[in-house]
Amino acid sequence: MANEVLRGSTTVDALKVALQYGLVLKSSCSGVYKGRLVAQGFSQQPGLDFDDTFNHVVKPATIRTVLSISISRNWPIHQLDVKNAFLHGDLTETVYMRQPPGYVNSSFPDHVCRLRKVLYGLKQAPRAWYQRFAVYLSSLGFLSSKTDTSLFTYHRGSDTIYLLLYVDDIILTASSPTLISMVISQLSSKFPISDLGPLSFFLGIDASRSKSGLFLSQSAFAQEILARADMVSCNPCSTPADTKTKLDVDGEPVSDPTLYRSLAGALQYLTFTRPDISYAVQQVCLFMHDSRLPHLNALKRILRYLKGTLSHGLHIKVSAVDRLVAYSDADWVGCPNTRRSTSGFCVYLGDNLVSWSSKRQHVVSRSSAEAEYRGIANVVTEAAWLRNLLLELSCPLSRATVVFCDNVSAMYLASNPVQHQRTKHVEIDLHFVRERVTIGHVRVLHVPSVYQYADIFTKGLPSSLFLDFRDSLNIRVPPDQTTGVC
Repeated sequence: MANEVLRGSTTVDALKVALQYGLVLKSSCSGVYKGRLVAQGFSQQPGLDFDDTFNHVVKPATIRTVLSISISRNWPIHQLDVKNAFLHGDLTETVYMRQPPGYVNSSFPDHVCRLRKVLYGLKQAPRAWYQRFAVYLSSLGFLSSKTDTSLFTYHRGSDTIYLLLYVDDIILTASSPTLISMVISQLSSKFPISDLGPLSFFLGIDASRSKSGLFLSQSAFAQEILARADMVSCNPCSTPADTKTKLDVDGEPVSDPTLYRSLAGALQYLTFTRPDISYAVQQVCLFMHDSRLPHLNALKRILRYLKGTLSHGLHIKVSAVDRLVAYSDADWVGCPNTRRSTSGFCVYLGDNLVSWSSKRQHVVSRSSAEAEYRGIANVVTEAAWLRNLLLELSCPLSRATVVFCDNVSAMYLASNPVQHQRTKHVEIDLHFVRERVTIGHVRVLHVPSVYQYADIFTKGLPSSLFLDFRDSLNIRVPPDQTTGVC
C-alpha cells in the first residue's frame, strides 16, 4: 500500500504520505521517491531488545595501507556495493513490531509481528549484517583480521585477496583479475552485489589511477564545505593555521554555533586525504561545545586555505613496502587554558603516508622531554598496530620501525632505563617504548627540527616551511593525465 500511495506522487505529496505512515523516503537517481519501512529503533531498550551493537567501518589507516600495497604490486582494485545490506541480517534476539501500514491483517488487527530478519532502524542491524557477511566470507576461506575486523584476507599459495568493508561499501583487491571475478561471482550468488568497476569513487573520495600511482582527492567535498559556509568566492591564503596566536576560550560567542559544528565536523572528514589541515582542524574542533568568534575566524582561515588548494590530494605512489618510518613531535604546553601539549605524528609505509595524528595530550607534562616522550609512545603504539596489520596482510617487516624525534632527552628516555626526578611520575605504560626498542622492533633516532615533518601536526608554520613539509606528506596536485592509465 505504501509503495502504491507513493508511486506517481509529487515530492510534497510523498512527504505528507511519509509523515502519515511513518515511512522513510529514499530518493533514487531518477528523482523518484521510494517508500521504505523502518523499525522504530529509538524505542528499543538495551538488554531487552538488543545486546551488543557494532559499527563495521574499516579504519582509514587500513584503507591507505591496503591501497599502498596494491598499487606497489600493480594489483587491480575494484569497488562493490551491497544493495539493502541491513535487510540480509538474521535476528537472534526476540523483537516485535506493529503490523506495517497497508499490511494489517483484518482478521487479527491487534496482533504484532515477530521479526526474523533485520530491518533498517534496529540498533542491532549493523552487527547482524556484519555477522552474516563475515560468516559467509569465512566459508569461502577468508580470515577476519584481528587488527581491523572490517578487513578480510585470503591467502592460498600465490593467490592473495584483500576485502575492505565499510557498512555496505566494499573495496576488493587481489593478485589477479581472475580472483576478483571469482569473488564477485561468489558474493553475487549470496547477496545482491553491484560491481562498480575499478576503484574511482568511494566514501566521497575520488580515486584516479595512473602509472605514477593512485591519487585520492576530496575536492568536490571541499567545494561543498565552502558553499555551505558561503565562502566560494573568498580570497585564498597560503597556510591553514596562524603561526603566532593560540586559540583560547575568550571572545564573543558565534551567532550560529550549529553551523560552526557542522563545518568543523565536515573538515574532520576532509582530513582523510588532507593531513596538511589536521592540526588546524584539531584546534577548531576543541571548541565545538562553546565556539567563539576567534574560533570561527580560525575555521574560516582553513576554508580560505582550501580555496587555494582545492585540487590537492593524497598521492599513493609505487614504492617498496618493506619498512615503516615515523616522525613524532609535541608542542609543549601548547594549550593556553589547560597547559596541555599537542602530540603529532606521521607514519610512512615505504614512501607513502598511511597514518597521521594531531591530538591534545590527556595530562599536563612537566617538561618538554616528557611531552615528547608521550608523543613517541603514541606513534610507537600506532607503529606496533601497523606491524601487526602488515603481518596479517602477509607483508611482514624484517627491519625495525625508525621513529624520528627532535628532542634529545626524549630520545634518551626511550632508549635507556634511566629513572630520575623528572620521570618518577611518568606512567609505567609509557615505558613500553623501551621494551620495543630492546626487542628490536623500534629505533628512536634524532632528527633536526628542519626535517621534523611532524611539526605540521603540532603548530602553525611559516609558509615556506609549511609548503616544504606539505610536499613531504605527498599532498600535491593531480598527476598529468596524459601519462596514461594502467
